[in-house]
Amino acid sequence: MANKDYYSILGVSRDASPDEIKKAFRKLAHKHHPDKQGGDEAKFKEANEAYGVLFDAEKRKRYDQFGSADGPAGFGGFNGNGAGGFDFGDFQFGGGAGGFEDVFSDLFGGGYAGARQRGPRAGSDIQVDVEISFDEMVTGTRKSVRLRKEVICPDCEGTGGKKGSKLETCTDCSGTGQIRQTVRSFLGTFQQVAPCPTCRATGKKYAETCPACHGSGKRIGEEEVTIEIPAGIDDGQAISVPGKGSAGENGAPSGDLFVAVHVRPHRSLKRRGEQVFSEKIISFPQAAMGDSVSVETAYGPVKMKIPAGTQPGEVFRIKGKGLKNPRGFGQGDQMVTVRVEVPKHLSGKEKKLMQELGEAWNRD
Repeated sequence: MANKDYYSILGVSRDASPDEIKKAFRKLAHKHHPDKQGGDEAKFKEANEAYGVLFDAEKRKRYDQFGSADGPAGFGGFNGNGAGGFDFGDFQFGGGAGGFEDVFSDLFGGGYAGARQRGPRAGSDIQVDVEISFDEMVTGTRKSVRLRKEVICPDCEGTGGKKGSKLETCTDCSGTGQIRQTVRSFLGTFQQVAPCPTCRATGKKYAETCPACHGSGKRIGEEEVTIEIPAGIDDGQAISVPGKGSAGENGAPSGDLFVAVHVRPHRSLKRRGEQVFSEKIISFPQAAMGDSVSVETAYGPVKMKIPAGTQPGEVFRIKGKGLKNPRGFGQGDQMVTVRVEVPKHLSGKEKKLMQELGEAWNRD
């Protein structure tokens, strides 16, 4: 963990704000989620690990200072009985193991002696994609998605125990939530403490488990979730819906739902931030003499004045016809670029009028 550059993994600078870190993680989570076609589970887990450290202020502080969210790894010296250090007869770690916990957890599938107790696991996050129209993006909208996921078991209400069954002290771990195991490895004999699989590290278990969920407190089901999509949301931006991911084990918190919003392009309007851009084609007489023309906006047609002598490519601003800032910071404008239409075919009368106009210009 200490050798990983979490800032590079998320693609952010070392002084990135929490919002920038969250936005970078959402983008990577959307790209690499293993449930998506072309997803990459390894990169998804790596991004999740980086986010877990950098978004937590205390973990980030330790990571910036020591290169690890666990802080400095201390050996505590060598001695004969392994207290605070090593014992190469029975290979053990004492109280100062610090950063070695994750290494030996990876090697042996558990924690070192004295590792922190781990309770029931929280539910996993879910990512879905939702498509909306340009007009829905302008005004904001609601979308409902039906999720097939792990939900709280309705039979036991998430407890994992059969209704009417008594909660008892786990006999396998004597209520500690941990079991001690001896593992032999190339380093010697290793004492490890692992979460008790019988009670899932809670220290308690029901005399009879729920037959519907087999004691996990969750089962596969469907849930319809309504998502509020704010006006002015960017294409590809993700919305977080806390607690709407998969259910956790035995009453542990549910994961979150991340909704990536995709906006279909408009036939004539373009956006850049809160600004909307469009073009208006006018005739040569309108450009020369001025006129009032109808312009399409995100909120319907409006009248726009064309001053006499308007030049091709000139840009006019329609105040307040841009997009609302999704965080409530005002509203943009619409910028209209004027294009002057030059006719390709002229009638005899039109040619004569144009010729007279040209002669008049030449006399001036």
